Amino acid sequence: MEQKKLYRSATNRTICGVCGGIGEYLNIDPTLVRLIWALCSVASCGTALLVYIIAAVIMPEQPM
Repeated sequence: MEQKKLYRSATNRTICGVCGGIGEYLNIDPTLVRLIWALCSVASCGTALLVYIIAAVIMPEQPM
């Protein structure tokens, strides 16, 4: 059984592909992930933005 891995999306990206990668990993629409992330960013006074930047640095790029 193949294990799923979390990657930044190479095809479904708006900024760095973090939300696209999370959406692909969870099999949900990446637009929904982006909307939830934006709401969390506003609610947390920008902390989610810092988490996004860290995730963009840590998550590997999806292999082609």
